[in-house]
Amino acid sequence: MPKIPGINHRRAIRALQKAGFHITREGRHVVMTDGDRVLVIPRNDPVNAFTMGAIAEDAGLTVEEFRELL
Repeated sequence: MPKIPGINHRRAIRALQKAGFHITREGRHVVMTDGDRVLVIPRNDPVNAFTMGAIAEDAGLTVEEFRELL
Protein backbone atom coordinates (compact mmCIF):
# COMPACT_ATOMS: atom_id res chain seq x y z
CA MET A 1 0.00 0.00 0.00
CA PRO A 2 1.50 3.37 -0.99
CA LYS A 3 2.01 6.14 1.55
CA ILE A 4 1.62 9.87 0.84
CA PRO A 5 2.29 11.68 4.14
CA GLY A 6 1.52 15.25 5.18
CA ILE A 7 -1.20 16.18 2.69
CA ASN A 8 -3.89 18.67 3.72
CA HIS A 9 -7.37 17.65 2.50
CA ARG A 10 -7.78 20.95 0.60
CA ARG A 11 -4.55 20.33 -1.35
CA ALA A 12 -5.69 16.79 -2.12
CA ILE A 13 -9.04 18.07 -3.44
CA ARG A 14 -7.33 20.64 -5.69
CA ALA A 15 -4.95 17.96 -7.03
CA LEU A 16 -7.82 15.59 -7.77
CA GLN A 17 -9.74 18.38 -9.51
CA LYS A 18 -6.72 18.82 -11.81
CA ALA A 19 -6.99 15.08 -12.52
CA GLY A 20 -10.59 15.51 -13.72
CA PHE A 21 -12.60 14.84 -10.56
CA HIS A 22 -15.32 17.17 -9.28
CA ILE A 23 -17.03 17.52 -5.91
CA THR A 24 -20.46 15.92 -5.71
CA ARG A 25 -21.12 16.14 -1.97
CA GLU A 26 -19.57 17.73 1.11
CA GLY A 27 -20.00 17.02 4.79
CA ARG A 28 -17.58 15.39 7.22
CA HIS A 29 -16.07 13.88 4.09
CA VAL A 30 -15.80 15.25 0.56
CA VAL A 31 -17.15 12.97 -2.15
CA MET A 32 -15.65 13.40 -5.61
CA THR A 33 -16.28 11.65 -8.92
CA ASP A 34 -15.03 11.66 -12.49
CA GLY A 35 -18.09 9.84 -13.81
CA ASP A 36 -16.58 6.37 -13.36
CA ARG A 37 -14.83 6.44 -10.00
CA VAL A 38 -16.08 7.76 -6.66
CA LEU A 39 -13.56 8.99 -4.08
CA VAL A 40 -14.20 9.87 -0.43
CA ILE A 41 -11.72 12.30 1.14
CA PRO A 42 -11.85 12.81 4.93
CA ARG A 43 -11.56 16.38 6.21
CA ASN A 44 -8.42 15.70 8.24
CA ASP A 45 -5.33 17.87 8.33
CA PRO A 46 -3.20 16.07 7.39
CA VAL A 47 -4.97 13.10 5.86
CA ASN A 48 -3.51 9.79 7.10
CA ALA A 49 -0.61 8.75 4.85
CA PHE A 50 -2.06 5.30 4.10
CA THR A 51 -5.53 6.75 3.44
CA MET A 52 -4.11 9.35 1.04
CA GLY A 53 -2.14 6.65 -0.77
CA ALA A 54 -5.27 4.54 -1.15
CA ILE A 55 -7.27 7.54 -2.43
CA ALA A 56 -4.62 8.27 -5.08
CA GLU A 57 -4.57 4.60 -6.05
CA ASP A 58 -8.39 4.53 -6.29
CA ALA A 59 -8.18 7.60 -8.54
CA GLY A 60 -5.97 5.62 -10.90
CA LEU A 61 -2.86 7.68 -10.10
CA THR A 62 0.58 6.61 -8.99
CA VAL A 63 2.23 8.35 -6.05
CA GLU A 64 4.47 10.28 -8.46
CA GLU A 65 1.54 11.38 -10.66
CA PHE A 66 -0.37 12.54 -7.58
CA ARG A 67 2.62 14.51 -6.27
CA GLU A 68 2.98 16.25 -9.66
CA LEU A 69 -0.64 17.42 -9.40
CA LEU A 70 0.04 19.00 -6.00
